[in-house]
Formats: sequence, C-alpha cells, structure tokens
Amino acid sequence: MKVAVIAHSGKTLGGGLPELRRVLEATGVDNPFWCEVAKSRKAPAQVRRALDEGAELIIAWGGDGMVQRCVDVLAGSGVALAIIPAGTANLFATNLGIPRDIEQAVAIGLNGERRILDVGRFNGERFAVMAGAGFDAMMIRDAGDGGLKERFGRAAYVWTGSGNLRSKPFRADIKVDGVDWYKGKASCILLGNVGKLFGGVEVFEDARPDDGKLELGVVTAEGLLEWSRMLVRVAIVPASKSPFAQTTKATSVKVKLNRKILYELDGGDRTKVKTFKAKAEPSAITVCVPRGDAPHD
Repeated sequence: MKVAVIAHSGKTLGGGLPELRRVLEATGVDNPFWCEVAKSRKAPAQVRRALDEGAELIIAWGGDGMVQRCVDVLAGSGVALAIIPAGTANLFATNLGIPRDIEQAVAIGLNGERRILDVGRFNGERFAVMAGAGFDAMMIRDAGDGGLKERFGRAAYVWTGSGNLRSKPFRADIKVDGVDWYKGKASCILLGNVGKLFGGVEVFEDARPDDGKLELGVVTAEGLLEWSRMLVRVAIVPASKSPFAQTTKATSVKVKLNRKILYELDGGDRTKVKTFKAKAEPSAITVCVPRGDAPHD
C-alpha cells in the first residue's frame, strides 16, 4: 500500500512529526510520500500530487481545517483518509473515536476499519464536520486573530465567543429540500455532518455521518441573557430542546440573508456571503476508524 503523509507543520502532538516517521517506519512504511505545509489551505495541491503518484492512503496530520482541505479533494476518489488529530478541537476525529495518540492513530490508519461517510458541500466546498454562518464564524475568526488559538487552545473560543454575544442578529429566509422552512431573525445558522460540535457538546442528538443528510440548526438567541440560557441548556440537552433553536434534517439547503454574514467550514473562517447553498454528498469519503472490537482512549 502506497502511503502519503500531508502534514500541517505548525501542529504538534506527542513527539511531533519525527515520532510519526519513527512509528511509520516501525510498521514497515519507510518511504512514504511526505509533504509538510505551513497553512492548511496549501494542502489540496499536495493531496492531488499524492493521488497523481498513486497514493492509496492519505494520512492527514493536523486539525479539522487540515482534514477539511483533504476531504475536499479526496471525496469521490475512493482513496482512504487516516487522521492524526494534532489540532486544537479535532472534532471529526473525536466523533469517529480516533484518539490523540500517534501510535494508536497510525494503527487505525493502517489496520482499522474503512468506513464510507457523507460530506457536506457549502457553496461548492466540502466539509466533514460543520458549516456555519454568523456567531460561530465570528468566534472562529477572532480565535485565529493574533495567534490566540495557538497560545490558548480551546479557551480561545470561549474568550472570543463571549465577545460576540452582543452581535446584532440578521434575517434569514431558508428553504429545505425546495420548501420554505424558516423566515425570521437568526444569530447563527449551523449545518452539521456529525452530532458533537463545540467542545464535545452534542448539538444534534441523532446525527449520523452516513445517513445521506445534513443536520440544520438556526439559533435565534440575542443578547447575553438569551445566549446564556441557550448555552447552559445545550450543555445539558440537545439544541433542539432549546426555545432559541430550531433544527431539522436536509439533503439540500438554500439561504438568503438580509446582509452579508461571515461563514466558516470545519473551524476555518472564509468570507462574507448574503446567499449560500448547501447539500449532502452521500457516501463520498472513505475514512479509517477504530474497529468495533478495538479499545481506544
């Protein structure tokens, strides 16, 4: 099996990339296609290079942003993706039970189960965990400014999130599978491929990344009091039980906003949009996950 390693050089885990090389060599992978990039946005070109050279397994070293960039290229290729969760949140790996341990994650990549999963597509770009417009995108953008995320990890999201609680809501017109579903004010629109999003909190209670659908949620909380009630409740029960949230499942979503709003994909902020389309791409990606009988942390 020809293995390729696409690594974010700014991310670390355990003994870092030198340890990853040692672990791979110990398992017989002594000459993989190896590429390190300083920014996750530079990964797609390297994934394409690896595929052109016949890679049969792509090992992605980094966080959710790195995984998203790899998924965007690998979807539909049939080439398996293995994840070494060296990022801050690692939400995709967490949802799939992939541990933050180099040796264990490599073993899953080489010998684990191959699971065929859906992805989402937002304005033409694929995502594995979530896409969001509004509050969450601003929180993610601010956490990345000035290196806050690198210095403080997940705490950076708490800090920047609290700073955006007073943000003015926008108006949204949302169609789900071609039918009017929501019209009104919103502070956040979330599309999820998995259930656990922020800090392991289960936002969508019955989400599955292989059901051919996306989870859709609209948050209407406004101001400190409503957001506080919303966040406390979501920490205990799924978001659908909150009076400040509406959720549904969708194969396609079309959204019109009354002004341009920032959006994000898998923890990476993008640009501002006034309209966007999203859809599920069923059975699009093959991911290495722990076998059912294999213990993991």
